[in-house]
Amino acid sequence: MIISVPKTVRRLYFMTLMVAVSCFLYYALSWVSSWVSPIDNYEIPEGTAVRAFQESPPGGGGLNTGERLRLYYWYGE
Repeated sequence: MIISVPKTVRRLYFMTLMVAVSCFLYYALSWVSSWVSPIDNYEIPEGTAVRAFQESPPGGGGLNTGERLRLYYWYGE
């Protein structure tokens, strides 16, 4: 079997170039994704601010589904 050195070098060059371009695109898209994603604003409120949403305990004691739906439409959120 005859192995052509120039052809092998071209294939290695092509594979190296493909890996480099793939890594570049991966890091570029990762950067764009972190740039586009929203900022996490769910921190502890400062000053006189209060949190608008409070979780209710799962075992009742809160609003039933109809009341929650009515408040949802009433506030328009």
